[in-house]
Amino acid sequence: MAYTPVTLCFLLRDRQDRTEVLLGLKRTGFGTGKIVGIGGHVEAGESDVEAVVREVWEEAGVVVDQEDLAHAGAVEFIFPARPEWNMSCRLFTARRWEGEPAESPEITPEWFDAAALPLQRMWQDAEHWLPPALAGEIVDAVVVLNDDNETVASVRYPATPA
Repeated sequence: MAYTPVTLCFLLRDRQDRTEVLLGLKRTGFGTGKIVGIGGHVEAGESDVEAVVREVWEEAGVVVDQEDLAHAGAVEFIFPARPEWNMSCRLFTARRWEGEPAESPEITPEWFDAAALPLQRMWQDAEHWLPPALAGEIVDAVVVLNDDNETVASVRYPATPA
């Protein structure tokens, strides 16, 4: 099965007694109208880390150094009705960066309370893997979508070798 390599980065900041995460309203392309993580496709010749640094800059105008990225896991997205949409996604978090998030043609960035995510405005699968990733867990999940390409048919967490 072929998968398109993609990355997502979740910038985290502490405010008073809570942690906030930077997400964005998708303005164009895949997922338009949904609240999504910052990220996108890995280009030919790029590593996942290089891609996520580039995507954060392009989508939110923020500079993240590779050494400030924390690996948060991976999610495979399987679209049985549209296999060309299948994705293998590397997840990252970062607590250090330079610049203030700014709107781009693709994303309108917004800070959200990490404990009260806008799940009703996100892809339905986010509730299964995003909270643990933001809590510092390393996520390993396989999400299979229904034929509507929106709702979740199943989520598997492959066993980690002992």
